Amino acid sequence: MSLWINGESHVMRLTLGALAELETTLDEQSLVALVERFEANRFSSRDVIALLEAGLQGGQSALPKGALMDAEIAGGPLAAARAAAELLARAFVLPET
Repeated sequence: MSLWINGESHVMRLTLGALAELETTLDEQSLVALVERFEANRFSSRDVIALLEAGLQGGQSALPKGALMDAEIAGGPLAAARAAAELLARAFVLPET
């Protein structure tokens, strides 16, 4: 999946390493707990930024960590939250065979 940031498309995906770092960054006991936060709409802007940064890292984006703090995301904060939720959901979907 991709997200438009500062007028450029950036590929995002959550690798196992990015997911592990995400657990540490958000001080969450498990990824299931993080998924539950999103499903219950109890996520914060910090969660959204951390998820997007993990996805950018997994997608090998050239954006430096912290760049999202001042970035223009196409669609604004709501689009960013949707992208983060979709990114997390995609990490747990089994590919069709």
